[in-house]
Amino acid sequence: MISFCLLFLWIPITSAAPHSMKYLYTAVSGDTDFPEFMVVGLLDDHQFVYFDSNTKTLGLTTEWMKKKAGKYYRKLYTEPLINQHEGFKNLITFAKKQFNQTQSKAVHTIQNLYGCEWNDETELQDYFHHYGYDGEDFISLDMKTVRWITSVQQADTIKQKWDDNSKNLHYLKWYFTKECIDTLKKYLNFASSVLKRIVPPSVSLLQKTPSSPVTCHATGFYPSGVTVSWQKDGQEQHEDVLHGEILPNDDGTFQKSAHLTMDCDEWKNNNYTCVVEHKENIIAIRLDQSVIKTNSDKPPESGPIIIGVVVAVILLALITIAGFIMWNRKRTVSDDGSNPSMTQQNQIQLEVSLSLIKQVMREAEKRGPLLKDNETS
Repeated sequence: MISFCLLFLWIPITSAAPHSMKYLYTAVSGDTDFPEFMVVGLLDDHQFVYFDSNTKTLGLTTEWMKKKAGKYYRKLYTEPLINQHEGFKNLITFAKKQFNQTQSKAVHTIQNLYGCEWNDETELQDYFHHYGYDGEDFISLDMKTVRWITSVQQADTIKQKWDDNSKNLHYLKWYFTKECIDTLKKYLNFASSVLKRIVPPSVSLLQKTPSSPVTCHATGFYPSGVTVSWQKDGQEQHEDVLHGEILPNDDGTFQKSAHLTMDCDEWKNNNYTCVVEHKENIIAIRLDQSVIKTNSDKPPESGPIIIGVVVAVILLALITIAGFIMWNRKRTVSDDGSNPSMTQQNQIQLEVSLSLIKQVMREAEKRGPLLKDNETS
């Protein structure tokens, strides 16, 4: 059984939401030069540690982590992460054997998402420890019974082995109910000056070509709670509006966009306004040709946005791969309890995600390391 030390953290963005610490482990096999093993730690949607098997270096990606626990953290957790790489390789080998994929040259993944949550208002706590294989649930720990639960029959063998390891089960129970929560609270204290700050958004109207949708782009804001909407003659517009996800920037702030599609007559005959609401700030920009930035514009402030998008793409690609697994709890197994190998669509999605990360990381290296610091566990 893979042993675990300290978990990474993730903390929600509003004070009413529970704070959380999460670590995502991703192991990859098959015909790809993507790192075989990678770990990402998040605190309140902020990546603060990163590790991969290519560099074998644990990087700390936030100033508060470097300042408060830098040398100690690297020294304590770099070697365990290197050792866990081998454990995850063995786990992929086991899974491939159970699914009769030992001769497969295709890309396969094992992922582990684990961590804890704590609500600072209600004192409620929660814990999670899930494994996934090729985008489907594989095995997870039931925190009430402290026993492993399989999602597919191919995991039954390893369930028996892990359930028989009483020493490790006792450790996991202690870790999640005591150590994880204590560490989460400690890191919240370390990062308090960052997590409690309020930074208003910068808002721009963007358009690639005259026939493209007009994008209302809000960036540089913190915390992440924001509303970006389009109004038509003072009424919120829902038709022909596509809302983007909230994405992280490399400086710990966030960005979000809303895309408006309309024909020229609609634009001429109506009054369109982009409205961005963040905390007490409300920013409204009326749609006018003179305020739109296009590909021909090269505003000096575009640099940080581009860099932020680069980092966001890396994180989103990781999350895309993660979504193959866990997290897809809406999916169901077949009636006979079997779990077929990765579908062709998932295989394509995974290849695209891996290629995207590699491409973005190469571009990032040209500018200098964007994800220099890591996580451990």
